[in-house]
Amino acid sequence: MVSCFSIAAANQILRIRCMFMESILKQDIGWFDRNKTGDVASRISGDMSKIQDGLGDKIPILISFISSTILSFASAFYYGWKLSLVILSVSPLLIAGMALLSKNQANASKEELEAYGTAGAMAEEVLSGIRTVAAFGGEKKEIERYDNYLLAARKKGIKRGLMTATGDALTWFCIYGVYGLAFWYGVKLMLEDRSEPDPEYTGGVLVTVLFNIIMGCIYFGQAAPYFEALALARGAAAKVFDIIDRKSFIDSSSESGLRLSSLQGSIKFSNVYFSYPARTSVPVLRGLSLTVSPGETVALVGASGCGKSTVIQLILRFYDADAGSVQLDGHDVKRLNIGWLRDNMGLVGQEPVLFSTTIAENIKLGKRGATDEEVITAAKTANAHSFIEALPLQYNTLVGERGTQLSGGQKQRIAIARALVRNPKILLLDEATSALDTESEAAVQSALDQARLGRTTIIIAHRLSTIKTADKIVVVSDGVVKEVGTHDELMEMKGSYYQLILAQTKESDEEEEKDLSVFETQTDSATVLNESNEGIELQGYSSFRRSIENGFCRAMPAINSKTEIPVVGEQEDAEDEKAEPSKMRLLKISSPEWPYAIIGGLSAMLIGLHLPLIGVIFGEMLGIFSLPTEMIPEKADYICLLFLIISTTAFIFSFLQTFMLSFVGERLTTRLRKMIFTNIITQDIAFFDHPKNSVGSLCSRLTNDASHVQGATGSRIATGLHATSTFAACLVIGFWYNYKMGFVIFAFVPFIVLAFYLEGRVISSHMFVEEAGFEAASKIAIEAIESIRTVASLHEEKTFFIKFQDALLEPHKKSRLKSQIRGIIYGFVQSVQAFAYAAGIYYGCILVANEEIAYSDLMKVLEGVLVGIMMVGETIGFAPDYHKAKVGAIRIFKLLDLKPRIHILSEHGKTLENIEGYIRFEKVRFKYPSRPDVRVLNNLNFEIEPGKTVALVGSSGCGKSTCVQLIERFYDVQQGKVVIDKENVKDMNVADLRSHIGLVSQEPILFSYSIAENIAYGDNTQDMDMNRVISAARQANIHNFITTLPKGYDTPLGERGTQLSGGQKQRVAIARALLRNPKILLLDEATSALDAES
Repeated sequence: MVSCFSIAAANQILRIRCMFMESILKQDIGWFDRNKTGDVASRISGDMSKIQDGLGDKIPILISFISSTILSFASAFYYGWKLSLVILSVSPLLIAGMALLSKNQANASKEELEAYGTAGAMAEEVLSGIRTVAAFGGEKKEIERYDNYLLAARKKGIKRGLMTATGDALTWFCIYGVYGLAFWYGVKLMLEDRSEPDPEYTGGVLVTVLFNIIMGCIYFGQAAPYFEALALARGAAAKVFDIIDRKSFIDSSSESGLRLSSLQGSIKFSNVYFSYPARTSVPVLRGLSLTVSPGETVALVGASGCGKSTVIQLILRFYDADAGSVQLDGHDVKRLNIGWLRDNMGLVGQEPVLFSTTIAENIKLGKRGATDEEVITAAKTANAHSFIEALPLQYNTLVGERGTQLSGGQKQRIAIARALVRNPKILLLDEATSALDTESEAAVQSALDQARLGRTTIIIAHRLSTIKTADKIVVVSDGVVKEVGTHDELMEMKGSYYQLILAQTKESDEEEEKDLSVFETQTDSATVLNESNEGIELQGYSSFRRSIENGFCRAMPAINSKTEIPVVGEQEDAEDEKAEPSKMRLLKISSPEWPYAIIGGLSAMLIGLHLPLIGVIFGEMLGIFSLPTEMIPEKADYICLLFLIISTTAFIFSFLQTFMLSFVGERLTTRLRKMIFTNIITQDIAFFDHPKNSVGSLCSRLTNDASHVQGATGSRIATGLHATSTFAACLVIGFWYNYKMGFVIFAFVPFIVLAFYLEGRVISSHMFVEEAGFEAASKIAIEAIESIRTVASLHEEKTFFIKFQDALLEPHKKSRLKSQIRGIIYGFVQSVQAFAYAAGIYYGCILVANEEIAYSDLMKVLEGVLVGIMMVGETIGFAPDYHKAKVGAIRIFKLLDLKPRIHILSEHGKTLENIEGYIRFEKVRFKYPSRPDVRVLNNLNFEIEPGKTVALVGSSGCGKSTCVQLIERFYDVQQGKVVIDKENVKDMNVADLRSHIGLVSQEPILFSYSIAENIAYGDNTQDMDMNRVISAARQANIHNFITTLPKGYDTPLGERGTQLSGGQKQRVAIARALLRNPKILLLDEATSALDAES
């Protein structure tokens, strides 16, 4: 029974996980705009565990309890239908009450899981943008925000606990009340039949009926915790199946649609109107019409947010136009097969996304089955081959999560290679060279010029050098085409394009003059990082022009075994999973809940005494039938009064045990989640560089470990305490009435303990493998969902689904094996009950025959034995929950024990009231901790005077961004020192240091706040001041755009700011940095996505 259902549950949960992931990857991009990826991640980990819990061995155990209840009542009906009918008269009330509570419980569970999903989404968003959080000192703010989400989840959980407690209390009140009613009415029937020659109700019939009714009620009462597990599973499954059942409007896996035998590459937009699904009130395209001939190169230009990137997304059919049509070779894209459409296009986005695998595998994602030769050719074309060859592992080099181990320019070149390897008919370049240095841009641009021969190419760019060679330039403004022509034609028209170019060339001239002035007067300077990554102070413009080449790259080889980065989920941790969590530490962490836990624990133990007392009362009932008739009613009334007292105390203690322990569980697990999140978010940046510390793995741990601890609280821990006190009372009763019977009972205890121990070993030994597999699967899922636009453009949904499925197969096999062993152990425990009862009856009869024990006393002992061992058997049913909680606690403690080298919340270090802004790098040598074999900075020396502007120039990957990160103290140097105002940054308070610095990075990270809140994120030390926000927005040239939005500054940006264009995002990020009025401003390609006017 247990084995079959557990194996079936393992198969089903694998199928559900795969169906869920498959359905997620099929959804249209508009769906992702409206749903957070972190919420999806929470469903994959936390919700699936609860579904598996409800699908597994608890189902057959619940069925066995219900069937035993039905059989017990059927037997009672057979022997005495009148008595049984009266007893069952309370059943409709109980069933209706339980059904209502079960429904409310499932709803509360669903709401709780949704709240936890929101908290998980927020955690995923924050961990994905951890550098931005660290740069702006947002740790405390994010911890508070996460805590607020947890508070909402906790309230829902407490509500669920209240429903469960009420259901349990009502159940036990009715059960014990039924005992009293059954006995009272049974005695009445028996006395009425005594005068009959052939009485229907004798003492024997009454005992049979009462015994069956008592056992039926006990079985029904024991089913209550299993109903809760089922309600939790139903709540978790509701949202999961909503997503599985959702049919996407734009399904990339669909086989329907036309597949053209040959693609020419003509594109036509006819009067297209469009607004994004998540922001329907803001029109983006307002009747745009555009024609692109086969093989033609068309450049789209215009201000940020005018709709250029939207055009590309409509060609790829990420969205469907609201009105008008988009045609490819004369066919509406809505009629074409989506997979075929995307297979024939190559996209390089403004913010290139790489996946956490090798460089070669990243390029091969552009073309399934690409050969190594094709990969190398594409890399050479994209001017990436030379820097890849310089790496220790070359094309087998891991790029890190989202390509974080590479510089922006290196990432962009690999993304270009990935697009070119598929040799697409249509090439879509959205600011494809914005992150490249001048030399690389020239080489890549030349390669792209060659690559676009014979294929239709659409270019979005702001740089004149990128667009002037296009066959046709289209000026887009306010969602419509304003001008069309070649560069020379548009310049002659002196319209919008002319003004854009004029602004750009004027800016270039001013910058060049400024540079000449700067270098001639030596007021400012440029530091060039050369081949050996040494800083050289330049004093002349001619030197400035002689920039460097071939600097050491930031790419990551295999993780060195000597690295000291703390990681989660290491393979060697399997041994630690067998350890016991510190009991003192558990008690210390749970100390705020002690008063509630004590009340709940005592109530659970007191409720556990009720069943043995019923056994004693049952024995007393048997003695009544041998009394004279006139004495029976008085004795019966006394016993009925005892039942009434027991039913009342059972209601009180049952409610207190379940509610108090559920309350403790909710408070404890939310606090554990907060502690884990706090410790993760305050780790130094090197921690997040390690592949095993991916966002997916960390989110999985954050959700799963706390869920496992929560899974052993509430009614589950109540059941354990309940069973313990019941069993102890049964032993006492056994020894009290006859010590020989007590020893017979005690002889079976070691077998039950042995079974519990063996099951614990089985579960613990396989749990780590399961968790590691689920973490790996979650990592793949989150990575794919976070970068769904890239996955969709590559039409690689199936590839990521297969990787996800493969990650689950190994733990699935282990789960099936565990299920078989667990079934054997559970069967053994259940058989012990029967053997114990049989041995008790056999030996008891011998004692009765020898007159060593009275029959009524024997029944008291046997009833106690049966109930006691049954309760222990029920505890075995929840053994997996206890062992999961134990492993979860160990893993949580290991996470909490991780200590960052650079602690943002530490009070230690010098704080400077006023920083002038003097910076000096003194013989700095640096390697990233995650790749100690690659030296990034080698004896770097340069200094920056207060108030001066210094430009760091050099080829991609030479160490420019590394300097920025060392000033922010994201890392510590291995040799030398970084000095700010004559203080070594290592000696300064980290939070204070970063509070004086403003950072705008190459790929700006925005959060799912409103625009105002994102800008106000620049200063997390005080409440939002709208005057400062608006002032910063004006400086960043974003204010006018914001005021055109229906909600203005209150407009929600969506996840990672997806509701804005690249240029708009970058301007919001600039406003965020300017708001804090920093003494030191660090701009890492801060204007690469901006149009000339901005």
